[in-house]
Amino acid sequence: MAGIITLTLRETPHVPLEAEVICPDVLAGKSREEIQALPVFLGKRTRRLGDFFEVEVDGDGEEVHLRGDLRKVRWIGRGMTRGRVVIHGDVGMHLGAFMRGGTIEVFGNASDWLGAEMTGGQIYVHGNAGGQVGAGYRGSPVGMQGGTILIEGSAGPEVGMRLRRGLIAVGGSVGDFAGLHMQGGTIFLLGAVGIRTGAWMVRGTIVVFRPIALLPTFLYACTYRPTFLRLYFRYLQTLGFPIPPEALEGAYHRYTGDTAVPGKGEILQWAPDA
Repeated sequence: MAGIITLTLRETPHVPLEAEVICPDVLAGKSREEIQALPVFLGKRTRRLGDFFEVEVDGDGEEVHLRGDLRKVRWIGRGMTRGRVVIHGDVGMHLGAFMRGGTIEVFGNASDWLGAEMTGGQIYVHGNAGGQVGAGYRGSPVGMQGGTILIEGSAGPEVGMRLRRGLIAVGGSVGDFAGLHMQGGTIFLLGAVGIRTGAWMVRGTIVVFRPIALLPTFLYACTYRPTFLRLYFRYLQTLGFPIPPEALEGAYHRYTGDTAVPGKGEILQWAPDA
């Protein structure tokens, strides 16, 4: 029968703990003893998962719950294809990297490289996130290629860097270079936006709701009321993501670019008085 595996961190490690084994694909169907024996990496040393976490097993473990201060625990949910991971607290870098399916929900804050290069599934962060959300790792030609990332709070720089497909929505402010070298997909930015948004953008859509300092290589195209945005808003609302009621009204200024590439992407800026 379906069940839950609960991992409770005993003590915050002094150096980063790489724990990519914390994933439903790895944990499902294993006994408590087998889970405790799984390898993790504390710096350069190989250790056991049970050295750091209290383990409780109830059923087959398609759902994994984590508790404690996990800010130094990295690579949770790496490459996961199914199941659900629920994190009660803050969590470290590379959460959901290379994710292909399933869901991750964080009742706290996430760090850098959230959902990096993911191709499917859903990540929902109720707090803030770091930089490079849904981005491609250094040297990789593409970033996120599918799935959904929702962040109710703020996020750092380079959100959606080299995004190819998928949806990213951030309720709070974001840092500089959002949508850097974007190649497709959609980014919703409901809060304040940093500089150089959409730099080297080739394709895709960035929707902003606050005043933005556009690069001069983005050209005004028109002001209109895009029907497809209402469909997106309804979809986000079904996922529980808060959408300002006023976003459903008003028109949007459409800018195309980045012409320096040259690119055919678009930035839609909410225009309540249009």
